[in-house]
Parts: sequence; structure tokens; C-alpha cells
Amino acid sequence: MEHIYQYSWIILFVTFPVPMLIGAGLLFFPAATKKLRRMWAFPSIFLLSIVMIFSIDLSIQQINSSFIYQYIWSWTINNDFSLEFGHLIDPLTSILVVLITTVGILVLFYSDNYMSHDQGYLRFFAYMSFFNTSMLGLVTSSNLIQIYIFWELVGMCSYLLIGFWFIRPIASNACQKAFVTNRVGDFGLLLGILGFYWITGSFEFRDLFKIFNNLVYNNQVNFLFVTLCAFLLFSGAIAKSAQFPLHVWLPDAMEGPTPISALIHAATMVAAGIFLVARLFPLFVVLPYIMNLIALIGIITVFLGATLALAQKDIKRSLAYSTMSQLGYMMLALGMGSYRVALFHLITHAYSKALLFLGSGSIIHSMEAIVGYSPDKSQNMVLMGGLTKHTPITKTAFLLGTLSLCGIPPFACFWSKDEILNDSWLYSPIFAIIACFTAGLTAFYMFRVYLLTFEGHLNVHFQNYKNSSFYSISLWGKEESKMLNKNFRLLPLLTNNERASFFWKNTYKIDGNVRNMTWPFITIKNLNTKRVFSYPHESDNTMLFPMLVLVLFTLFIGAVGIPFNQFNQVNQEGMQLDILSKLLTPSLNLLHQNQNDSVDWYEFVTNAIFSVSIAFGGIFIASSLYKPVYSLLQNLNFFNSFAKKGPKRILWDKIINVIYNWSYNRGYIDAFYAISFIGGIRKLAELIHFFDKRIIDGILNGVGVTSFFVGEGIKSVGSGRISSYLLLYLFCTLIFLLIYYFIFFFFYL
Repeated sequence: MEHIYQYSWIILFVTFPVPMLIGAGLLFFPAATKKLRRMWAFPSIFLLSIVMIFSIDLSIQQINSSFIYQYIWSWTINNDFSLEFGHLIDPLTSILVVLITTVGILVLFYSDNYMSHDQGYLRFFAYMSFFNTSMLGLVTSSNLIQIYIFWELVGMCSYLLIGFWFIRPIASNACQKAFVTNRVGDFGLLLGILGFYWITGSFEFRDLFKIFNNLVYNNQVNFLFVTLCAFLLFSGAIAKSAQFPLHVWLPDAMEGPTPISALIHAATMVAAGIFLVARLFPLFVVLPYIMNLIALIGIITVFLGATLALAQKDIKRSLAYSTMSQLGYMMLALGMGSYRVALFHLITHAYSKALLFLGSGSIIHSMEAIVGYSPDKSQNMVLMGGLTKHTPITKTAFLLGTLSLCGIPPFACFWSKDEILNDSWLYSPIFAIIACFTAGLTAFYMFRVYLLTFEGHLNVHFQNYKNSSFYSISLWGKEESKMLNKNFRLLPLLTNNERASFFWKNTYKIDGNVRNMTWPFITIKNLNTKRVFSYPHESDNTMLFPMLVLVLFTLFIGAVGIPFNQFNQVNQEGMQLDILSKLLTPSLNLLHQNQNDSVDWYEFVTNAIFSVSIAFGGIFIASSLYKPVYSLLQNLNFFNSFAKKGPKRILWDKIINVIYNWSYNRGYIDAFYAISFIGGIRKLAELIHFFDKRIIDGILNGVGVTSFFVGEGIKSVGSGRISSYLLLYLFCTLIFLLIYYFIFFFFYL
């Protein structure tokens, strides 16, 4: 058993050569490297597959033996200071490594086809491979300094990938926004690391936890200072996991390619904040104020993310706000002390949300057949609809991921979210009510995304929107449909050269080695314009295969946390242990938490019925508003009462407009930041500029001008006569003596 742990360095170093070789090839042999660019996808996937197999083996070993392995080596040694690097293999590391590698392989496989047309294909795989390496280094780090190094490398990769299409102004602005926002949290994280080193004198987790707990139990620390340092550590997690109030970067990060959204902003990088809180849980758990703050930030993020997703038009942005809300659930669970449940939801959500993002990529890929490479159109759900008959496999996969995220059994997220809702009732009834209400909102906005995308008619081919499914969108506000009726025009089928561009109106010719761009379009002719239009189409098999694998994960990954199946083991107290609890046994023992409570079938079914009823309520409301079957339900008195222009309808419209404006304008938080922080900093800069230019420079310029005029005035006195100089000298001396006599007389007499 210990023999395999000696090779755990494979996790970090095996994938590292890929980005280095791609970079060296582009630098020294650019022509040959670009010509053979499709070849580089194989080593990226192959080496990450080696890490995946090795990490799965390590996880199995830990389930059977509950063994924790750590290997460190000294990097810098001094009399008073030593810095050590190494890797730590424990249950938390095993979970994250398996998650990163499995999702990473599927996303890389998907990206080979999705990015095949792009001139930055090699650059994309270099960034992605370097990100995977950095993320693996982050979760295997054995001390805080090492975590911070890889934390910044992950942030750098996120910056590069969000701004991958940097020629587009929106993408370049989005990566800068993500970079600056994360730097706020990262600066706090660095201060927190230094603060805990000042308290304990160690960066290593094992020594840090032991020393800190002894200091706390013996009341030998300043709790105000310790709480401040813990909050600074938590601020890093707030930024990285898009928690309120540093969540504003995540929706804009969707400007990167869709595989990036699936890997980084759904399954791995945003989970780094959850990982950091889980890794430092022994520090936080002895500080009740910090635990309450974590739970409070989590519940605010849960509700805020759900409300902001209600009226988004961009399909990826809707999923981004959904990710933000689900990360809030994980943070809420950690704040409540439910360590196992938080990690359980991290696992189930990662696979379900990765499926949804890859499904959205397939949808965008098919929509580009009509509108060309224009993200503002190909990602706009208002222009979608009726994709069921054109993309049936994508539709099925997206529906299953939607059901999972809504919490419908037996899909993965049901098991984890249901446990969080149950624990929230024990922690705070107010938090529980908000969490349950948000679960209903989740079902509503996710089915809104599904229905607008796949049901009804293909809105991009209709000028008369009253006859299409798009008419239901007016329920969220009338100005939307008026704007589209006025400004929208049918778009012709683009040529190959035009399709090569992702950059708005600009077009860029692609190399000859790019895959043939001929797609199996089904075209129709518009009788009025005599132009040819195309229908969406299903994606290639290399894009569908990862989605189908993620469908299997979405269906069955919840089994790792179900405590009452026949394969479960029994602990010493006679309670059944699910696979996840068995894996987390060392960590749960360290935290002095119960591994699992015995399952009461009646209580479980009662709670499940309640949570599922909330989810079905949200699904029903979404179907009533967005599905074409709405016209069949108008015969009911409930819908007829709102169809007429009366007091109820007016009040209903006002409520809907308030909700729509709140959601579509991102809760006005971005506007508040723009006015307060950006505007305030600009005004402060202008004030400092005025002070520097008018005051500081004014004094210096004034001295120079004064010297100039004094010199010009004295210049005329120089006549060359000694008698004149003596007279001037005596005159100045007399004035000086008078001033001196006056001062002496005034102060001493």
C-alpha cells in the first residue's frame, strides 16, 4: 500500500511537460507545430488519463485503509525560518484530484472538436494543460505558501482563458475584471497566511492546526486578531468561489470559450474556494464568529445567484449565476459544520454543471450555423427555441442535467442538496426557509433555460414573433419584444471565411490545416428575400461522447453518498457508512464529527417529498410561463384573471417588472461598484492629480518664476559703479537692522 504512495508525485509532474513542449514548439518551430497542431490533443488527454487512473487507485486505497500520506522536502533553511515544499494525499485531496482529472479529460476531448476551427487551438490546449497542472498542484499542496503559489497560477490561467479571444473588447474587459476582483481576495488571503504564521510560526497544515488549537484551548491568543486573520483567509475563498460581494467577475467570465466555462467556472477553479475552506476547516471550526460568517455569506450567495439568473438572456450567463448559487449551498454547508455534505454537493454539482455547460456549447455550436460566430446572438436564448427536433441528443442530456440541478430524484444533486436543506433546518429556520425557496427558484430558472432553448419554434427564422414561443418572454417585460420586433433581421448563411471569425464584425482567414468547415446543413429558402437559411444541427460524436459520459455521472454519482445501499460498510458503532463517509473517515475523526447518522426511512421520505414538491412547483411555474402549453391553460380562471387588464394584472405586471429589472441589471451591484469604487477611485485620482499639478508643481514653478523676475529686476541695478553698490549695500543693511531691532524689541521687551 505504501509503495503506491511513493509515486504520488506523478499527480503534479506528469502533465507539466505538455504546456512546456507546446510553448517551446510555438517559439522555435512555429510552422511545424501549427501544421501538426491536432496531434497535441493526444498527449494532453493521455497524460491526464494517467493521473486519473493513479488518483482513482489512491482513492480506493484510502477507502480500504484510511491512510494519510505526506512527503515534504526543505527548500529554504535558515536559523529562524524554514520553507518546505511537498505533497499531501488525504481524503480531501483524493476527491478533488479525481474530480479534476475526470472532468478535465472529458472537457479536453470535447475541446478537440469545439476548438478545431480556431487559430488559437494550440494556445488553448497549452493554457488548459497548464491550468490542470496548477489545479492539481493546488489540491496536493502541503502548506499555505505552496497553496498560495498555485492559487495565483490558477488565477493567471483563468485570466488567460477568459481573455482567450482578446481581440474582442468584451472578452478583454472580462478577463481584466476577473483578475482585479480576484486580486482583492488574494491580497486578503496573503495577509491571512502571514498572520497565522506570526501566530503559530508554521505554514505546514499539520503543525499549524495543532499549534493553533492548543493556543485557542489555552486561551493564549487574541481572539479579535485571530478572527481577523481567519476572515482574511476566507476572503480568498470568497473571490475564487464567486461569493457575495466578490461574485461580479463570474458572469462576465463566460466570454471565454464554452469548454473553459465547463472546466474552470463550473467544476474545478470555482471549487478551489470550497477546497480552501474545507482544507482550513480545523482552523475555522473553533472560531464561531467565522463559522457564522461563512454560513451567512453562503445563504446570501444562494439567494442572490438564484434571483439574478431569473431573467438572463445569455444561456451561459444563466448557468454562471446558477453555479454561483450552488457554490453558496456548499459554503452554507461548511458554515453549518456539515463538512461531508458540502463535499458531497461539490462532487454532484461538478458533474451536473459540467454536463450543462457542455450541452450549452453544443447548442451554441449549432446556433452558429445560422447566425455565424457571434456570441451575442448564438448564446441568446431569445433567438433559440424549437431545438428538440434538430439536436435530440443534446436536448436529452441537457434535460437530465437540468433535472439533477433542480433536485429531482434519482439524479445526483438531489441527494446532496436534500441533505443541505435538512441540515439547514437544524441550524437556522430562517436560513432553511431561504434555502428551500431558492431551491424552487433553481427549478424555475433552469427549466426556463430549457424551455426557451428547446421548446416552441426556432425564433431566429420568424419575423412575426407573436406566432412563436418568444411571445411568452413578454411576461418578463414588454420592451424586450418591441426591441426585437423593431431591430431584428433575418441573417443569411455565412461563407466559410466569415465563419472563421469569433470576433464580432472582423473576419480572419484560417490556415489550410484547419478542419473542413462544411457542415450538414438543412437549408430552406425564404420566398421574400430569395436567400438561403440553415437549421441547427447536432454536434459531432467527439462532442457528444463527453456529454454522454457526464450523463452517466449525473445519474449514478449520487450513489457515493447514499447511506443505505447494500454495498455500504458498517462502522464500529454499527452505523452504515456510505462510500464518501468511508473515504472521509480520517478527516471526520480529526474534526470530531459523526461519520454518518443512522437513516430513518420515514424522515428521509418526508423530507424528500417536501424538497421535491418545491422543485416541481418551480418547474410548473416555468412551464406555465414559457411553454407553448400556456395557451391551453388560459381556460382556467386563474390565468383568465390575469389576462384581463385589471388591478390584479397591473399589480402583477409591476411585480414582474421589478423582478425582471433586478435580475437583468444584476441586482444593480455592478452599477453600485462602478459608481462607488470605480467612480470614487477616479475622482480620488483626479483630486490627487489636481493637487500634484496645481499645488506641488505650482510651488516649484512659482519659485522658478519668482527667481526669474527677481533676477530681471536686479539685472537693471548692475551699473558697474562701486559707489552705487555701496549705497545699495548700506540700504539693505539698514533695512535688515531695522527688522532685527523691531523683532528684538517686540519679543524681549
